Amino acid sequence: MAVKANDPAVYAAGAVCWRLVEGRVQVLLIHRTVHGDVTIPKGKVDPGETLPHTAVREVEEETGLAVALGVPLGVSHYDMPDGRTKIVHYWAAEITPDAIAHSTFVPNGEVAAIEWVTIKKARTYLSYPADVTILEAFSALVDAGVTRTFALIALRHGKSAPRTDALPDARRPLTARGVKQAASLVDTITAWRPLRIISSTATRCVTTVAPLAAATGIPIKQTDLISQDALENSEADVRGVVGKRVRARKTAVLCSHGPVLPEILREIALATGSQTSSALSEAANLDTGGFSIVHLSSENPAAGILAIETYSATT
Repeated sequence: MAVKANDPAVYAAGAVCWRLVEGRVQVLLIHRTVHGDVTIPKGKVDPGETLPHTAVREVEEETGLAVALGVPLGVSHYDMPDGRTKIVHYWAAEITPDAIAHSTFVPNGEVAAIEWVTIKKARTYLSYPADVTILEAFSALVDAGVTRTFALIALRHGKSAPRTDALPDARRPLTARGVKQAASLVDTITAWRPLRIISSTATRCVTTVAPLAAATGIPIKQTDLISQDALENSEADVRGVVGKRVRARKTAVLCSHGPVLPEILREIALATGSQTSSALSEAANLDTGGFSIVHLSSENPAAGILAIETYSATT
């Protein structure tokens, strides 16, 4: 998830910020002071930072808007004057009226102005073809009617202590590495602003999401229905848990176990009329502390899975 310090490329991240005004989609462009150009909000990754966290931070720094990421829109590559390659990752980000009301933007040495325009106008205003390409990816979502989205985040618990005869499997704690993994995932997952945290009752799962719960103030909903013990005893109800989350249409984290994750991904596909695929299998094949983000349409979950992102633990 974090950019490697010795990578010669320059990494950055940003978002196509959008809102609805009288039923029409508008996107936010920034007029940069020094460069004298018009572009999409973005900025370079800070040391040790993950790309989603960069996107959220840079959008807020450049526009004064606190955002939650939506679906990924693609990656642009271009050469810089010094010969290095710049790689920029983008997401969509719906801007709520509350976020606009609390915007802290004032013109500054980096950004002279921000401007809301239609997609049609944005195509002609943007200074760089790479930005237009990203805008077109967003426009395709608008044309498909799946702009407003939510995410189900399937998380595998952090590294845990090995099984022993003296300790029940469900009570196994995280190792020191697992504790670090749990802490490291917070900045990345919060880029999507989850509203619910659901966890297996196993100690290693609850402990994994504890830092996330502390950072967001969201209580952990513990359930045996997605636990490994329940799966092995044929007592799990992954379909029921996933179905409730799809019906709720709110971004949620589901923390579970390696053997349960394929069932979680499969049930998300079934609940949304999506085809099962190798991509789903890969999304479920997570190392400890890893997670996959499944993006779905808020207005029509039956439109199927829009995108899947997978992140590995940073430690």
